Amino acid sequence: MMKQQFNTFRFDTATIDKNNSIKEQSSIAARCFILEFDAGVNLEMVEIPGGSFPMGALASEIGSRENERPVHQVNVSSFFMSKFPITQAQWLAIIPTLPQMGNKFYGSELPVVNVWLEKALEFCRRLKELTNLPFRLPSEAEWEYACRAGTTTPFSFGQSITTDFANFNGQLPYNNSSSGIFKQQTTPIGYFPFANGFGLFDMHGNVWEWCADIWHEDYTGAPSDNRAWLTSGDHSYCVQRGGSWLDGANRCRSAYRVGDVAHNTDNIVGLRLCLSKEN
Repeated sequence: MMKQQFNTFRFDTATIDKNNSIKEQSSIAARCFILEFDAGVNLEMVEIPGGSFPMGALASEIGSRENERPVHQVNVSSFFMSKFPITQAQWLAIIPTLPQMGNKFYGSELPVVNVWLEKALEFCRRLKELTNLPFRLPSEAEWEYACRAGTTTPFSFGQSITTDFANFNGQLPYNNSSSGIFKQQTTPIGYFPFANGFGLFDMHGNVWEWCADIWHEDYTGAPSDNRAWLTSGDHSYCVQRGGSWLDGANRCRSAYRVGDVAHNTDNIVGLRLCLSKEN
């Protein structure tokens, strides 16, 4: 069995205002489960505390859409989530071949992209078999809860976001704030200095991330807990969250959601894992 250990790590987080100025900065500690693969490749899973939060966005939130409503209270049990999107090195430790990607998107510490839903599920299944641990894709509620990390603002960093905090198309800023850099490709894990309040990186931008839920046009009838919503809805689409390097800031908001087909080749879709806690 792969080597497993628990550790505590420290990370920096910050809050920015609507003018993109840092209002507050702090250093926080969090608990982490580390899975050590062969060849020095590790998978770090951050402990996400349980709690309750209002899921979705009010109509008053700039850029919000009807499919982010009604805002509803969701109770979430504690779980683990990968600190970063799954990298190509981590992927190759479990599945011997990478998806086909554009030339500039290859790199061991870059997120794996062009991940079809079937392959994302296969990655979870293989890792579960190797470790005998319940790895899986996050539910949509878990993803938003983890992204927000206790915040109710459009972004986990506050009222706005800049390309100093996340990899998105800086030529399409949020709410008429100043423009930033458009890198036109993914960035490696650890590229940005700030995590959100739970210690997760790249929850805004870089790559879209699969969730386990099928697509629903809004939250009418949505579960009040962190289960994946698999009834009714459109079974031909699954939820993706977080935005990507290609998208403007608005599409990287905590509440922004899309439904995508299982197959894509746009160099913008990856994955992030969850690990259920044993009862």
